[in-house]
Amino acid sequence: MTGSVTLHDVARRAGVSLATASRALNGSANRVVGEALRERVLRAAAELRYSPNAHAQAMARRRTRIIGLSLHDIADPYFSAVAAGVMREAETHGLLVTMASTGHRPGAETDYVGAFRRHWATVVIVVGSRTDDRAATDRLAEELAAFEAEGGRAVAVSQPRLPVDTISIDNRAGARDLGHTLHDLGHRRFAVLAGPADLLTAAERVDGFREAVAHRGGRLAPEHVVPGPFTRDGGYAAMQRLLDEEPDVSCVFAVNDVMAVGAMAALRDRGVDLPAGMAVAGFDDIATLRDVSPALTTVRIPLEEIGALAVRLALDEGADRPRLRRVAGEVVVRASTPRLPA
Repeated sequence: MTGSVTLHDVARRAGVSLATASRALNGSANRVVGEALRERVLRAAAELRYSPNAHAQAMARRRTRIIGLSLHDIADPYFSAVAAGVMREAETHGLLVTMASTGHRPGAETDYVGAFRRHWATVVIVVGSRTDDRAATDRLAEELAAFEAEGGRAVAVSQPRLPVDTISIDNRAGARDLGHTLHDLGHRRFAVLAGPADLLTAAERVDGFREAVAHRGGRLAPEHVVPGPFTRDGGYAAMQRLLDEEPDVSCVFAVNDVMAVGAMAALRDRGVDLPAGMAVAGFDDIATLRDVSPALTTVRIPLEEIGALAVRLALDEGADRPRLRRVAGEVVVRASTPRLPA
């Protein structure tokens, strides 16, 4: 059996998932296959005379000049900024970007990657946080492994949970740095608008901020951590729920900028003066939101450059793969979190 052997055939012979077969043969940025399982996959590949490089090269000849870009919500300026970077870099390489917005629908990323694969895209870029749904992540990993086994290149802008090149934002460290900075400005009584409970990006940012508060001798009360959608309206509703409890809080950290903008609107609607009555901070430094008043303290992430880097990683054929690139944030202090008197 030669020539037509695919990674699917190897996985079936070894009795493992497609993602596991890919990790065993190609390595993984974050998950190691056990030696016994790896030997089983290698044995199956040898028995079938599977040649991953030759197979990928044959399939790659059928590829189009298209990048398939999957992201959670194109209306969210976070994702539109990353998309802008992808499109800018793609143009320099003569590539066309086809974009799909999942609307946070479970399983949509896997469906779209499958569609890009069937239409012979050259590159697939998946942008968006993983969730705590391990089965959904494994299904997406299998679809991405199949895409790469057929000669495509895939990159994720996400947590390192997928068997492809990954750009991972250091959310925990950024939120921790923000917490320390706010403490240095004199703030002590915090609340957090925490985003969706199942979203790993939100959880990382909450955890990092909580670590900073604890390190400075404080405590983030459970009732002061309010979940909600990762949207402007989600921030508005979470802020309203927090205010209904009449908390002893003087500074609110919203885990992304759009939630922070919603929180500021809710505070104004309740007659709270900004920033004297309540300080507010966000995360991401969305360019289109820099003109809000008061100007928002946040953690700056180079979103457009991340999109461009995703394209460059996908087109870099000379390096061992998969690779992991970590991107740090930078705290930017603005008028929404004034220094308090000593």
